[in-house]
Amino acid sequence: MSTPRIKIYTRSFDLRLYRLSKGLYEDLGWSVVRLTDKSADGYFYSILKDSDCDIAVNIDEDAFLVAPDELKTLIKTVVDGGYANAGCPDGGSEAMPRSGDPRVTNPFFNILDLRQIRPVFNKSSLRRQPGDLEPYYPFFRWMADNFKTLYLPSAKHPDGISTILKDDKGHDLLLHSWFARFYSMPGWMVRRVQKGLPDQRSRIDALIDEAYSSRGLARPVPGSGDRLSFVLNDIIRWLIKIPQRISRWPGKLRRRLL
Repeated sequence: MSTPRIKIYTRSFDLRLYRLSKGLYEDLGWSVVRLTDKSADGYFYSILKDSDCDIAVNIDEDAFLVAPDELKTLIKTVVDGGYANAGCPDGGSEAMPRSGDPRVTNPFFNILDLRQIRPVFNKSSLRRQPGDLEPYYPFFRWMADNFKTLYLPSAKHPDGISTILKDDKGHDLLLHSWFARFYSMPGWMVRRVQKGLPDQRSRIDALIDEAYSSRGLARPVPGSGDRLSFVLNDIIRWLIKIPQRISRWPGKLRRRLL
């Protein structure tokens, strides 16, 4: 059997977070793809169309890999075990910030065997149900109905919010911060939205520092050119994202009224 072609994909909004997350896996020797301006489910369809990939590793830009060797071993477990998906259940664990559907894997991390999924996937087979918390629920529910899923354990981080994702043997695999949308949000907007919540940017920065320290790596320090690219990226992403969100309001309203 030939060695599967592996790629890492990240649905990205914040260039700062993307580069910091990427710095913890870019030395694995696999192709890395940044997907921007994709919907919460649409980026999976983009991944499925990539015919140059057999095994897709999906890592959110606010998820920070602490155990690359364990990731390699986990991929082998997925392939050898005939799993089409590995990830963290969206519900049923105190480590998750909400109680979602435990059959659905939250897309902050997934290992997807595209060789199994791609030949039979048909978007028309996906059905949204009342109570679906996110647009990606139909996709992962379809996955659970049609393929083997390896559900990974997790634990609550000491900061009280972040999730420590573990591999199938219970080893720490990565740290997922949540609330990444606050990382690049203007300060005045954060203060308005975050009433009564801790400073999320400081918490996420502490998590990033912890991830790099655990690997014995120095956290990258951006130069003046990097900072300029961050600002330009923020402007472009917000100009694209705001109309996208507005366009989805009618659909959200209809679902609430059903």
